Amino acid sequence: MTDRVEWEYETLRAPRGPTKHETSDPKAELNELGAEGWELVGTATYSGGGTKYYLLKRPVGDAADGVTDE
Repeated sequence: MTDRVEWEYETLRAPRGPTKHETSDPKAELNELGAEGWELVGTATYSGGGTKYYLLKRPVGDAADGVTDE
C-alpha cells in the first residue's frame, strides 16, 4: 500500500492588461510559484470566456518545509 499524498492548493488571479479586457502574460508569476513547488493543474474561467484564476497544487510540506526529492 502506498502512502497517501496530501495536497495544498493555491490560486493566481489572471493578470489583466490596461483595458481590463485582455489578459497579460502570467509567465513571471507562474515561474515564481513553480520555483516554490506549485504545479499548474487547471483554470477557472468566466461564463463569457476568458481565464479568471489559475489553479495550482503541491504536496503539503514540500516547499514550505524545505523538503526536496534529492
